[in-house]
Amino acid sequence: MLADSSSADFSGYSNVGASGVAIPGDKDLQRSEGFARLILGGSAHGTRIVDIFQRSPIRIMFPGIRGAPVEEAVVVNTAGGIAGGDRLEIALTLLANASVTVTSQAAERVYRALNEPALIETQLKICEAAKLAWLPQETIVFNGGRMRRNTEIEISAGAELLALESLVLGRAAHGEEIVGGQIIDGWQVRLDGRLIWADRFRATDDVLPRLRSRALLADFKAIGTLIYFGPDAEARVQFLRDLAPQLQCHCATTAVSGLVIARLAARAAAELKAGLREILLQFERTRQGPFRMPKMWSC
Repeated sequence: MLADSSSADFSGYSNVGASGVAIPGDKDLQRSEGFARLILGGSAHGTRIVDIFQRSPIRIMFPGIRGAPVEEAVVVNTAGGIAGGDRLEIALTLLANASVTVTSQAAERVYRALNEPALIETQLKICEAAKLAWLPQETIVFNGGRMRRNTEIEISAGAELLALESLVLGRAAHGEEIVGGQIIDGWQVRLDGRLIWADRFRATDDVLPRLRSRALLADFKAIGTLIYFGPDAEARVQFLRDLAPQLQCHCATTAVSGLVIARLAARAAAELKAGLREILLQFERTRQGPFRMPKMWSC
């Protein structure tokens, strides 16, 4: 016998339709709430782990030889992607003289959401004389995907940073077009506690159908922001401008308060990745430290 819907208890659902029928939302489903904290310090024998805490589905791996100094850290999302209502947080601190490249295991995927955005929070702190290359692989947003990503960076004078975030709009192999969803991607960079740069990319249901207009992204489906802080900032700006004509993607560079900012755009994810590889290969030839293409990008 079917239950009488008029007496059913829908208190556990976040949405109830006009007809009284429960409409499950993202909050009503099982959600991922991952967190990772990593503190690295310098030593006479290289970079070492000072403290680490991980909560599934986030894991941090350190490929290399057991007992050797840490050179590269790999962030892994064991959930296999990001869905509406998920919350993922990473807090990374580099103490004096630490040096590391941090990347992700693979391209991240943001799946179609019902009604809630996924929240992605990244906090990076680089102390004096530390060097960090934060180089995650691209984030692919499916049609209907909803995400709010915020990257907060605290730099001390005398530190050196190269940081990247990139987005791919839709699955190229499926011919997917992004016509709905939400993408909010923000940066805040502070130098010794003082805000020196803030930026936000925002595209929502009312904007996404028009993203292909010439005034917005035109036919570009892969975009990225690469920032650098360190010595010879002006020389880095010229370095990237001279390199731009050789890249498979478009690249424009400027400097704000000593921070070098490069914007990259391409019609396909492969073109963006090829351009980033070339930039990192050139950085490796001209800069000591972790500023190189991560090993995981070649896997």
